Amino acid sequence: MSAHCQLTGAKPGFGNRISHSHRRTARRFDPNIQRKRYWLPSEGRYVRLTLSARGVKTVDVIGVEAAVARIRARGGKV
Repeated sequence: MSAHCQLTGAKPGFGNRISHSHRRTARRFDPNIQRKRYWLPSEGRYVRLTLSARGVKTVDVIGVEAAVARIRARGGKV
């Protein structure tokens, strides 16, 4: 599973881990990705979405139908 939100498009950021001696090594900042299952009434089935924590809150506000419509508009598969 990639660390990528289907709704918001959140993906990992990259930076440096800096030690006490100030040596830099590569690191990765992953978004808080969750797999959530929602009932999609228009299709009469459950859909499993890979969402960031912000994406889960967005679905709570706009509803699952609008969220799935946004994902499909972005070219995502549901």
